[in-house]
Amino acid sequence: MGQQAEWSAVNQQPEHQVEQQVEQQGIVALDLEGVLVPEIWIAVAERTGIEALTRTTRDEPDYDVLMRGRLAILAEHGLTMSTIADVISTLSPIDGAVEFLDELRRRTQVVILSDTFEQFGAPLMVHLGMPTLLCHRLIVADDRIVDYRLRMHDQKRHAVHALKSLNYRVVAAGDSYNDAAMLATADAGFWFHSPASIRAQFPQFPATDSYDELLTMLTAALQTVRNDAVR
Repeated sequence: MGQQAEWSAVNQQPEHQVEQQVEQQGIVALDLEGVLVPEIWIAVAERTGIEALTRTTRDEPDYDVLMRGRLAILAEHGLTMSTIADVISTLSPIDGAVEFLDELRRRTQVVILSDTFEQFGAPLMVHLGMPTLLCHRLIVADDRIVDYRLRMHDQKRHAVHALKSLNYRVVAAGDSYNDAAMLATADAGFWFHSPASIRAQFPQFPATDSYDELLTMLTAALQTVRNDAVR
């Protein structure tokens, strides 16, 4: 059979038969703040003494309510983008995060799904070896944060769903309310550094506070993916 005839024969197979010949790959999706780097808004609160800015997605399930409150606080106190950028410039990854991420990326592909913003996240990616970050964008005018634009609503869940539609099996880890949909959509999900209250609400996701244990859990979940793929 010639090359053209072989190509035609393959492309005439039913779609489901072609898909069965493709080994499904694994990928890990991680949250950013609280998992790999400190919470940015808490750092700003500590610098400015504004207690209300300590409220995060660990406390407020509605992200728009949370962000509208933050914008109002920034306007009330005259806090500028430059001030926040200066705080971010002093932040470093959580102890052990770089080593964890480096080892994880040696084993598999990793994408960071965060509800932070490009202006906040970009400087921190340098410390982490420039992994892929999917996040949102702030609207800044005259050095003031006047609004924000979501890349898309519920972007973490949509990103995991999209990766699965590309024939990936997805393993995910996060720490806050806004990670719950990501973990639920993934093929395996884990809490990391999450409060006891969130773990209690979503007990279906195993939890840990150790990078070594998280690496073991993620690796085991990826191995399960590989084992399932060859059955």
